[in-house]
Amino acid sequence: MTSRIAIVTGGASGIGRAIATALVLRGDTVTVADLDKEGAEKVAGRLSEHGSAYAAELDVTDSEAVGALYRSVKEQHGRLDLVFNNAGIAVGGMTDELTLDHWNKTIDVNLRGVVHGVHAAYPIMLAQGHGHILNTASLAGLVPAPMMLPYTTTKHAVVGMSLALRAEAAGRGVRVSAICPGFVDTPLLDNANPDLPETETGKHARQLALRVQRNLYTPEALARDVLRGIEKNQALIVAPASGRAAWRGVRLSPGGAVRIAGREVRRMRRQH
Repeated sequence: MTSRIAIVTGGASGIGRAIATALVLRGDTVTVADLDKEGAEKVAGRLSEHGSAYAAELDVTDSEAVGALYRSVKEQHGRLDLVFNNAGIAVGGMTDELTLDHWNKTIDVNLRGVVHGVHAAYPIMLAQGHGHILNTASLAGLVPAPMMLPYTTTKHAVVGMSLALRAEAAGRGVRVSAICPGFVDTPLLDNANPDLPETETGKHARQLALRVQRNLYTPEALARDVLRGIEKNQALIVAPASGRAAWRGVRLSPGGAVRIAGREVRRMRRQH
């Protein structure tokens, strides 16, 4: 397989770090981009022992910075094959607990951050006639996921944007996929509502995740699923198997899925 040139945002931890690692180990050249400059440098430094990896400090809410980084990677390497618009935050809470700050920060990072990545990568890939854009959404973008409405809203938007762009891009050599994982064992579960007012759901995000999905998926397992999804050019990369089952359930009975989600809400209210 030919080595590919890739950018992974949110690459300093969790899903992004696992994807960057898997790419480098298979021979790709990866730019690990993250708001956490020190974390990105640490990951890239470790990966450089096994292949080609570079670090970049990046705030995905800054459209000019995103565009500048994507163009610089293309100019440095002559092409840009894979872009993972992966950076995101977790926000949880009953809707009546949430402030507009919860909504606005989630939209800025989880949705506008992806929009900025698409806006930067798509023209480059159109000009070169190939490329693959992968936007990290969530199973919460496919199923009714209460108690985290800002997060759920942005992830549904990312799924919709990805599928619509995939239809536009298909005839022009560019592939587009949305990555839709269930609960993955990452720092996001322990850092819900970053720099935002705390909520009861946010405090117990990991416990809630473990009730919904008995075994949290590892970032490394998800990275393997993502690489397989790239090779198969899947529109939606949904994992683990329990997540695919939940997605099928929603398509078969949307009303039933809402009732099941409602039971979890009532259980959460009783406990807290």
